[in-house]
Amino acid sequence: MTNKKKSITVFAPATVANIACGFDVFGMAIDHIGDEVTIIPNDKNILQIKSISGDNKKLTKDVNENIVAISIQALLDALKSNQGFDIYLKKKMPLSSGLGSSAASSVAGLFAANEFFGKPFTRAELVPFAMEGERIACGTAHADNVAPSLMGGIILCRNVQHVEVISLPVPTQLYAVVIHPHYELKTSDSRKALPKKISIKIASHQWANTAGVVHALHSQDYALLGRCVTDHVAEPFRSKLIPHFDAAKSAALEAGALACSISGSGPSIFALAKGATNAKKIAEAMKSVYKKSKMGADVYISKINNKGVKIIK
Repeated sequence: MTNKKKSITVFAPATVANIACGFDVFGMAIDHIGDEVTIIPNDKNILQIKSISGDNKKLTKDVNENIVAISIQALLDALKSNQGFDIYLKKKMPLSSGLGSSAASSVAGLFAANEFFGKPFTRAELVPFAMEGERIACGTAHADNVAPSLMGGIILCRNVQHVEVISLPVPTQLYAVVIHPHYELKTSDSRKALPKKISIKIASHQWANTAGVVHALHSQDYALLGRCVTDHVAEPFRSKLIPHFDAAKSAALEAGALACSISGSGPSIFALAKGATNAKKIAEAMKSVYKKSKMGADVYISKINNKGVKIIK
């Protein structure tokens, strides 16, 4: 059954992927920023990108290249439908920020289309369709941004080829502080910085930390969580691409952060905090680093967003 409403508007939240030790495995949704998509059914049996705002005219309206249209088309193909939609995208978060900008766009459009058809797929079942948008945006189809944006909370992506996503418990006092320097770092460039191979010793450290994070979340052990959210694989290489990363991380830890690392592929940096008061202190400390360097930066303080994508109207 299809939705007879003239339009559906959806908001999908930004996300922090990797969470340091879980490269392409962990992701969490945050509040305050994200993307908004409105779809209106048409009688032309085609997808049309009618408008894009907030992107500084950087995004294409070509439906064969636009990630919103690609994700919706994947859903239409699965449903064997030729339904057409006029698509309106409002970017409410920065591009190439390491906050899942492309994922939020894909998720918002996809969720709206699924709503139009009467919710034939669950949120988890929509993940593979959203990953098709990521394939175009990033060169690889990964779920660590799209899954938490769809489902909310903290997500473990156990398998990529045959997608399996697992919702992990979120400690009640866990906050995320995210700072986005006014500096663009393309995901493709950030991926090029990664090593082609890593040693067994480094890999075992990373595996141990990943397992430790899962236990810490289940047991609400904040100290263990802080010790385990450490990246031995990507951060040593990607941090060199992010202005003032070392100073910002030091400032966050000195202000009481449980942990601090790169959000996704960067340049945004995230820190974890126990409680709102600590989160505010950490945010001020990180922002002061960029203020002193005279580089602009936006700071967001958020509890973990447990709701994920939502219908606005």
